[in-house]
Amino acid sequence: MVFRGFGGFTTSGLIAAAVLWSFATTDVELSRLMSAGPRIADFLGRMFPPDPTVMAEIRKGSAETLRIAILGSLGAVILSIPLAILASETMVSRMVFGPVRALLAFIRAVPLILVAMLMVGAVGLGPLPGIIAVAFHATGMLAKFYAEAIDGVSRAPIAALESVGAGPLVRLRHAIWPQMAPVIARDTIFRFELNLRESLILGIVGAGGIGFYIQTYVRSFQYDKAASVTIAVVVMVIAIEALNVALRRRFT
Repeated sequence: MVFRGFGGFTTSGLIAAAVLWSFATTDVELSRLMSAGPRIADFLGRMFPPDPTVMAEIRKGSAETLRIAILGSLGAVILSIPLAILASETMVSRMVFGPVRALLAFIRAVPLILVAMLMVGAVGLGPLPGIIAVAFHATGMLAKFYAEAIDGVSRAPIAALESVGAGPLVRLRHAIWPQMAPVIARDTIFRFELNLRESLILGIVGAGGIGFYIQTYVRSFQYDKAASVTIAVVVMVIAIEALNVALRRRFT
């Protein structure tokens, strides 16, 4: 108990020190924030009333964003299944799951925007680089979650199948999968929501989606049109959030 209390005190002290260091070394001036009010008000004033003449672009961009999120999520699921098995200590030896986990950590560390920029340079503009970027970036998280779901199941059914000589795939199908299916459904739905949100900004680098129209209108100072697209993005995110909540309740 003494060591636990000392550890908690040390952790709190480190957090407090990090916060104080951040304030002390960051050029934050409240006067600059206060003086920004009129400029923010002017910017918002230019956005209203929103221009309703861009509905065709909104429909096209929204559909493209949704396609990027769906296909990117599908690609991530397909890639994550074998990688999760190879990253699970329940299924393979340390010599295998150690390097695979390191690979997944590397994938998660690469920023999505950087991947999208590389894909735009490799395959050109449009939704394809966005799909590839989302699939690549999401795989690092999904495969980790899937592997943790495998390792988190009860060992008793696995041991029972091992005692009769069942192989890894048989154990996965009959002892592991029934226990992990609800967790897999929850994590996949959660990641799809993240993929949709990330797909909204990929248009900034030319990887398709509704974000392309936002950056186009802002750069051309058509703020009223940018406001219309922004409102559409907010509505889409809220709708997807409601759908994800319903799906989580259904599958978990």
